[in-house]
Amino acid sequence: MLMNNPAASEPETEQVASWWRRECGVREVLFMALPLIISTASWSLTIFVDRMLLLWYSTETMAAALPAGMLHFTMICFPIGVASYINTFVAQYHGADQPKKIGLVLVQGVKLCVLFIPLFLLSIPLANWMFMSTSDPSLVGLETLYFTVLAYGAGGSVLAAAMSSFFTGRGKTKIVMIVDSSSCLVNLGLDLVLIFGYLGFPEMGIEGAAWATVASQWFKVIAYGAIILMPHNRHHYGITDGNRWDWAMMRRLVRYGTPSGMQLFLEVAAFTIFLLMMGNLGTEAMAVTSLAFSINSFAFVPLIGLGIAISTLVGREIGSGNTPKAATATWSGCAIALVYTGLMGVLYLVIPDIFLMAHKSGMDPAEFESLRNTTVVLLRFVAAYCIFDALNLVFVNALKGAGDVTFIMIISCAISIVQLTAGWIGLNWLDFGLFECWWLITAWIFTLGITYLFRFLQGSWKRMKVIEPHLV
Repeated sequence: MLMNNPAASEPETEQVASWWRRECGVREVLFMALPLIISTASWSLTIFVDRMLLLWYSTETMAAALPAGMLHFTMICFPIGVASYINTFVAQYHGADQPKKIGLVLVQGVKLCVLFIPLFLLSIPLANWMFMSTSDPSLVGLETLYFTVLAYGAGGSVLAAAMSSFFTGRGKTKIVMIVDSSSCLVNLGLDLVLIFGYLGFPEMGIEGAAWATVASQWFKVIAYGAIILMPHNRHHYGITDGNRWDWAMMRRLVRYGTPSGMQLFLEVAAFTIFLLMMGNLGTEAMAVTSLAFSINSFAFVPLIGLGIAISTLVGREIGSGNTPKAATATWSGCAIALVYTGLMGVLYLVIPDIFLMAHKSGMDPAEFESLRNTTVVLLRFVAAYCIFDALNLVFVNALKGAGDVTFIMIISCAISIVQLTAGWIGLNWLDFGLFECWWLITAWIFTLGITYLFRFLQGSWKRMKVIEPHLV
């Protein structure tokens, strides 16, 4: 019989081995992504521990941290989207073997990021007004304080995103892992002493958590800057030579970086506005939503690292003129993402308490039990949508790696408008509660994931690039 014939299984075994070993296969994607996954997992750990420590401090600080943190990220996500797109330029120039262009685009990107810093500081006087119009009145003061302090670290976040692209775009992901993990340790150590007032520091609560975040972001800028300015990098990549205002490169960076930044801004802004609208559901609803998203970060945030790896490999192969390998890298990354998020979805459904028990310490048992019961239900929503979140991150990063950013911006705008309109109608006219809002979030993520999958399958990205055509 065929099933007993060893020779019959050889082609299948060889196919599996090829899928693992071939260029841009699962092994190469995984090896490039693992340091980035560890790096972004450190962000996830930071967010998780921040929220946990604030919950230990008080339920109000936990509830205030989510909308204020989201509004802060909304403010910086456009420049971060522009800064992060330097990764695609670096990857395509790397594939085209143009090291001097890498230094040039990095320096232009850093200069562009510096121009945003005054705008972040100008947002501080508006903070109280923004929360007064949307939030539970009991949380406005805490939200305003948290947002105000975070604004001082906004410039560091954007500059770090630009500088890290110098390494991720060339596949030097271990450096990013080391810097980001070190930044995480800085943040966690300062959290402990500043929130609760240990080691002689004043007890600062939510303000202390914000200052810890600010310090960790500027730490990354210093660390990346020190490595970039090492002699080999200065000379080989022309870092010093690129220290001039190059209008042609700046225009190219703005041309492609702007749609990328707008896509990130539109999606995050829509999500933040939706959360602020949900704030009228009360403190407990925001606390459990914050807790559920904090736990969701274990599934979501590592995929950001995988997405950067996919974007880098796609950009590299586009830069070298090899689109079939770019497709291979994307599908290899998709396989990794689906396996990981599928496993996390099962854990959310079957044993949600392993993610919740760390929050129990320091809380009143009755209060924790109330939060726990509702959060378990919300984790079922997370389990339902996390597969589509994986599709979203995989294929949007593949499309960005090729330069298909205008389509991404248009789709993000359209879907975000529909989401906000549905949320506003539901909350104001249809008496939506917490679970109805989470159904909308699930539908939103499903739509994004499916849309970007079909765009990738359509294949227009294969004819795109962001670098000068004559270099490919």
